[in-house]
Amino acid sequence: MKVTKRLILLFLTSLAVEAQGVIAQDNVRDKAAKGDRHEFVIANFKTEGGFTLPEARVVYGTYGKLNDAKDNAVLLPSHYMADFHGYEWLIGADNALDPSKLFLVATELFGNGNSSSPNNTPEPYHGPRFPVTTIRDNAEAVHRLLTEELKITHLRAIIGFSMGAQQVFQWAVSYPNFADRVVATAGTAKCYPHGVVRLEGQIAALTLDPTFENGDYKQQPTKGLAAFAVVWTGWLFSQEWWRRELWREGAKPGTTFETVLNNFRTNFIPGADANNLILQMRTWEKHDVGTTPGFGGDVERALKSIKVPLLYMPSETDLYFPIGDARYEAAFIRGVSLVPIPSLWGHTAGAGSNPVDAKFLNETIGKFLSASK
Repeated sequence: MKVTKRLILLFLTSLAVEAQGVIAQDNVRDKAAKGDRHEFVIANFKTEGGFTLPEARVVYGTYGKLNDAKDNAVLLPSHYMADFHGYEWLIGADNALDPSKLFLVATELFGNGNSSSPNNTPEPYHGPRFPVTTIRDNAEAVHRLLTEELKITHLRAIIGFSMGAQQVFQWAVSYPNFADRVVATAGTAKCYPHGVVRLEGQIAALTLDPTFENGDYKQQPTKGLAAFAVVWTGWLFSQEWWRRELWREGAKPGTTFETVLNNFRTNFIPGADANNLILQMRTWEKHDVGTTPGFGGDVERALKSIKVPLLYMPSETDLYFPIGDARYEAAFIRGVSLVPIPSLWGHTAGAGSNPVDAKFLNETIGKFLSASK
């Protein structure tokens, strides 16, 4: 069942170009630059939780060329378990981000298996002992990457989907003058209690596998991973997406619901490490711009501090980040443009998971960015 497998790869491992080809966007690969992989190492990186990583590694990709004035850079912070290829649906001469004009920096979150993660960090922080890193920890590490390694002190824009959107909000609060414009798709400024309940349910499904052994497993807890995948799948798309059987788009003749569900169960995030999955869920659920130093836990006060023009694009059918949360937050942000994505594709609409949504996002984001020129 190729369509389902590749949709999973798009949303959760960021092989966006391959996935878009499955859903009738074969031209994306030709239009998008391939991107160059880099790694930035920070010695003795102190986390918000008080831990010090002897070497914190941030993997990132770049597209295009930084101009002499260093004023054409755009930051693309990654989403859950994604690598730096996750925004290639936005990149290309005919898309919102043209690498012949812009310098794109796509970063990878701690815990994705490439940047510093439970599975690739030596003791005393290996596996379940890896400290929980916050969205602010990730923003700080990328700020250092930009200013220390790339010598970039200002960005044309920051654009993020899902956990990338969480980072967008944190940048707007922590570094209010660092970017000209910011865009958040399918993500909020805080993970509200209902989101925490969802994530804790998924963590519970994974860790109940007896072979998990409190994170010191000798092999991946496959039953727990399968249970986690099924729970996660129930939240990924809208209820109507399932009722209308939109998973049939691009599927082989004869594909059944049972085939689709089993494919999600067994191929959700191929090769993912269980501790990495949990680490990023903890990062997700702890996100709250209100806990930024100086705001005393007041999310509304933090949102009111945002100065940069912000394009806020929730999916109308997102079960992870409900549109009601976006409307609540937008009321406190000056200069916000709230533009919901009219889609049945749930959370995935924020990543251009189908041709209609990809076109809508590229056109809307492109117009928003061009307004600053």
